[in-house]
Amino acid sequence: MAGAAPCSLRAKRLLLDPKFEGYKLSLEPLACYQLGLDAAVAEVKLRDDQYTLDHMRAFGMYNYLHLDSWNQDNVYYVDQCGRVMNLSVTLDTALQKPREVFRLPANLTAYDNRLCASIHFSSATWVTLSDGTGRLYLIKSGKRGNSVSEKWEIAFNEELGSPFIISHSVSLVKCDTHSVAVLLLRIEKDELDTKGSGFHITLEWVTVAEKSKEGDHRYEIVRRRVLQGKSVPHYAAIEPSGDGLMIVSYKPFKYLQDEDNKSEENDDAKATNEEKDPLYYWQQTNDDVTITVNIPQDTTKDDIKVHFSPDNICVTLKDQPPLMEGKLYSSVDHEGCTWIIRDNTSLEISLMKKNEGPQWPELILGDTRGEFVMDPSQRSEIADSLMHLTSEVMNPDPEKENPPCNAQELEECDAFLEDSASLCRFDGDTLKVTHVVHLGSNQYLFSVVVDPKEMPCFCLRHDVDALLWQPHSDQPENMWEHIATFNALGYVQASKQDKKFMACAPDYSYAALCECLRRVFIYRQPAPLSTVLYNRKEGRQVGQVAKQLVTTLEANDPILGFQATSERLFVLTTKTLFLIKVNSGN
Repeated sequence: MAGAAPCSLRAKRLLLDPKFEGYKLSLEPLACYQLGLDAAVAEVKLRDDQYTLDHMRAFGMYNYLHLDSWNQDNVYYVDQCGRVMNLSVTLDTALQKPREVFRLPANLTAYDNRLCASIHFSSATWVTLSDGTGRLYLIKSGKRGNSVSEKWEIAFNEELGSPFIISHSVSLVKCDTHSVAVLLLRIEKDELDTKGSGFHITLEWVTVAEKSKEGDHRYEIVRRRVLQGKSVPHYAAIEPSGDGLMIVSYKPFKYLQDEDNKSEENDDAKATNEEKDPLYYWQQTNDDVTITVNIPQDTTKDDIKVHFSPDNICVTLKDQPPLMEGKLYSSVDHEGCTWIIRDNTSLEISLMKKNEGPQWPELILGDTRGEFVMDPSQRSEIADSLMHLTSEVMNPDPEKENPPCNAQELEECDAFLEDSASLCRFDGDTLKVTHVVHLGSNQYLFSVVVDPKEMPCFCLRHDVDALLWQPHSDQPENMWEHIATFNALGYVQASKQDKKFMACAPDYSYAALCECLRRVFIYRQPAPLSTVLYNRKEGRQVGQVAKQLVTTLEANDPILGFQATSERLFVLTTKTLFLIKVNSGN
């Protein structure tokens, strides 16, 4: 990830509620409707050779129910007869039987090593479909949800190697040419991996574009590229413009280049290694930052141009490209910044910090060409401040009354297995990492489509809360926006050891999770009360209350699919589709 700009996720304080008191258990009955399926869901159980945690995450915990985010009253699933079935909801009390919209040409039961069939809705009229055998279908569906206009027609289908599931897809129009970009997920045997699981994960980015030949319009594959990693990504999505890709994963992904690109990459790496000396050195105090840049002898002040602004710096030498340029870690008083030539060999730049005190971890965001030089007095101060944490005696006082940290005080749900997960943004052309966020203990929870024209949102645990983040690929300064908070959900979900799926309403009104069997938990976010309620302990009026609701399904089959809309929850078991009315329509 060399060269990637380190970023951070900035929560909006206005969306956090430090005084949240918890969820009140509500006995309010929720209307629950159920539909028996003509044929069981085409569940594919894990084989004996699919024994790793990654196999379980990718295939064993697969969500067999697909919500059409372009038309949220529609859900789809594939049954054992190879039929893509659709349920379109107009009135909960007058539900129609699921109807067939497409039938897979191949007999799926004839394939021993197949995966589950997967569907992704690329746009309002285009669908990508995999039958689980390694064949990709691009389908023109017409306007979905309407039995008159919805007609699924195959525009492209091709065998693409070993079986895969579809992670994401987008429909693009560039230069009057329509194309669909698809992400395919595979778990493949890795003979070279003798110490790990013996498998690696690949994400293949396939672009299928329309080609016109003598009046004949056909779709063909125009580009195939592969990224490889060692863990199944929690989240992987292509930007709406097709100019990039974002991945949340425990272990990093790398682009597998062809031989020509590899040689170019090696040449670049060699050139980089040869330039070991830092381009500049910098020091700082609580008040200012000093930068030293080596310059050729006999350089005059007329050859140097230094431009200061509150948040940026640009240094150019004669008519050459900028020597230093970029956004500073923090704001400066640009009118108080100065520069001078020292000993005819170096340029010394002084920056006045706008906010006195805080130490800068870096000078220019994402620029690794400089080296920080610590002042001896600063080293002494740091050593003194850490002295109380060290001792010449190993564990000198194990029976101390109040030890600084007691692991036994941590609850089981506070432990994170994947404490080094990262969020990476890859350039769509080079597939190099351009931005990276180290998530640390911000555990990934689930993803949801709030606006189908944008990338899917992802939800991360922050302390006890769950924060929803909307990626904005077209806003480099605000690439991930905090758009909603589900109070205490991070803590609550951690206590549900049998949870299988999580989801939330696109309008953020509630979050929900289901267990492997029967039980569904719904967490309504704080809403104003219609009656006056007092907190007796504190003697104050309560303005709003958050509610927890629990529903138990009348089914013994395992839950295979789970989707949420603003009004209702869809829950799919092997032979039944349940609808839970959570909110009344507007």
